[in-house]
Amino acid sequence: MTRRSVGSRVLASLAIAVLLAGCAGGSQGPSAASNASKQPAAPTPAAQSAVPTAVTQPGESAVTATAMPAHGTAGFSATGSMNGARIYHTVTLLADGRALSAGGNGTAGALASAELYDPATGKFSPTGAMATARQSHTATLLADGRVLIAGGLSSFAVLASAELYDPKTGTFSATGSMTTAREVHTAVLLSDGRVLIAGGLGEDMNPLDSAELYDPKTGTFSATGSMTTARFKHTATLLANGHVLIAGGGNGSENGASAELYDPQSGTFSLTGSLATGRNLHTATLLADGRVLIAGGDNLSSSGALASAELYDPATGKFTTTGSMSTAHLDHTATLIAGGRVLVVGGTNGSMWLASAEVYDPATGTFSPTGSMSTARNGHAATLMADGRVLIAGGGNDTSAYLASAELYQP
Repeated sequence: MTRRSVGSRVLASLAIAVLLAGCAGGSQGPSAASNASKQPAAPTPAAQSAVPTAVTQPGESAVTATAMPAHGTAGFSATGSMNGARIYHTVTLLADGRALSAGGNGTAGALASAELYDPATGKFSPTGAMATARQSHTATLLADGRVLIAGGLSSFAVLASAELYDPKTGTFSATGSMTTAREVHTAVLLSDGRVLIAGGLGEDMNPLDSAELYDPKTGTFSATGSMTTARFKHTATLLANGHVLIAGGGNGSENGASAELYDPQSGTFSLTGSLATGRNLHTATLLADGRVLIAGGDNLSSSGALASAELYDPATGKFTTTGSMSTAHLDHTATLIAGGRVLVVGGTNGSMWLASAEVYDPATGTFSPTGSMSTARNGHAATLMADGRVLIAGGGNDTSAYLASAELYQP
């Protein structure tokens, strides 16, 4: 099976083990890794707004809501489907309230196509295509309203190229390339408008410790300090003090528990407290009080799929355990919603795909079920819309390797 084929739909936990083994053993080339493993796409940083929402994992778009009118009963409901089925794509909320779905993997391999979701009509419509087909990339909303697409995997190679989407013209244009080709990395919009790119898998499919900065003013990438350890499928979260928390991820032989902080002023990474449990394919969500919720994921060296969760407190630099999810989730999404709660959706539990969802309440430190999607899915995208609803789009499961369907969650 190659990256361009998910025909056999290998269970996520087994496929992740294969990928980690491949990283430990050296170069297998891009065709040997993660499309078969149904890994998620790249993390997307948050827009600046009233209630902070963190970028959690590759593929997830984290944004903020300023107005939250009622839309009926809490739970999931169907909305218009995408024009093309895709998994490990990105969905990014634009300044005008629409959402940009870009790239991913489909039946013919990596996709260059993109489309726009309009919450007013509940429909997706095509927009300009990327110059390069890619999946497992990152998409970052810049301060000027454009979207930076960086790296990822084409049908044949790991990419260093980057592109900019302009909502005013509906087109993509080339920008400077990264200093290092990478996929399943993270991207975070910093307080000064630059974008921090960190880790991922390189051209030889080995984990990277390198990081770089994109400057929208010059349209170029430049190297910055390296992480203390190589990692992929980790999380990167912008904290209230402007530092970036890097947590967990795979390093080629195990899922690490280490975490580190990036300081944009010095351009360096330094260790902070460690996770109680090593994990990758987890999520990290910035809470309203400044702490970070780490939920689920996979720990191949011990318990496999995880239901546990932890909180990082920037004031102490330490992680502490909090209530566990009712079900283990990996390759899921987590989104900050109304009331400062966190919505966890889908993924797998290591043996089956999940349609279930649950909500974390920081006030009680507990998770509670909140209905289920109409379709089980992982490798999907979850995007907080301006009205407070959450758009769930695409992904795949054991019966449909690639999904075009979408749903809305009403808090």
